[in-house]
Parts: sequence; C-alpha cells; structure tokens
Amino acid sequence: MSIISVTKTLNKYIQNPCVGLPDKVFYFISRLTPLVNVDLLIRDEKGRTLLSWRDDKYTGKGWHIPSGIVRFKETLETRVKKVAKTEADMDVKFEKTPITIKQCIHNDRDTRGHFISILYKCYLPSTFIPLNKNLSKKQPRYLKWHISCPKDLIKAHDMYKEFI
Repeated sequence: MSIISVTKTLNKYIQNPCVGLPDKVFYFISRLTPLVNVDLLIRDEKGRTLLSWRDDKYTGKGWHIPSGIVRFKETLETRVKKVAKTEADMDVKFEKTPITIKQCIHNDRDTRGHFISILYKCYLPSTFIPLNKNLSKKQPRYLKWHISCPKDLIKAHDMYKEFI
C-alpha cells in the first residue's frame, strides 16, 4: 500500500478535523508530532484553584488543571472557552495573554508523548459551586476548589505547582 493510498483512506475516514479526530487517528498523530493544548488555571477571588480529578492510562490518577487539545483551525481563545464549558459547565473570564508556555515530553511513551502546553489565567466567582452531576470524589471529571496545591496532583502538572 502506498503512502498516497493511505492518505486517501485517512481523508475518507476523517470527516471534520475541526471538531476532533477519531481516537485511533488522534493517537497515531500524537506519536508523530507535538500536541498543542490549553490549560486553565481557574481561580476565584479567595485565591482558590478549581481542579478536576483525572484517571486514565496516560496521566494516572490525580487532580489536574482543566485542559484541552486545540483542534484544527481553532483559536486558542475558542479552546479556552470550550474547555471551561466542558469541564465546569461555565463561561469563564480569562486573560488573553498566557501565564506561561511549557514543553512536556514523556520519554516513557510515544502515544500522547509530547505537548506544548499553554497556561491561561481564568476567573470564576467564589459563589461557583461545581455541579459534579452524581459524581463522587475520585471519579473522573469531579471538580473541587483547592486552597493550595494538592499532594495528589498528576505528575504531568507538577510544572504548574508554583501557580496553584
């Protein structure tokens, strides 16, 4: 099979890359090139940080800063808004200039092994109470306000400890 026929097959399989990719294609691409993601440092006026519980084979178990991978032809600002809506079911105010940009290379794996992570400072009022829709603590997507950096922050987000 030639690379041209493989490319044609992929183009038929991928309906609209602007809304995301099928998992198998996404994981394949993640083995070839860095992924760009936005991370949302969501704070309130009390100085608390909103974190989400995560439990998957790539990051393990722990608290993490809500984040999302930028889609094809999507602006960073649009991805910030979509992550906030998806993770917290809220519209957040955010600073247009990132706090920091980090490169994250996971030498222990190839799939999802290289990220360019862009951290944005976001704001929610302290009156925001996470809905958690029948989730219990330690279930993926469970949200909680933190007054300091938790001990069980996922390892990939150790690079953000100074901000939490």
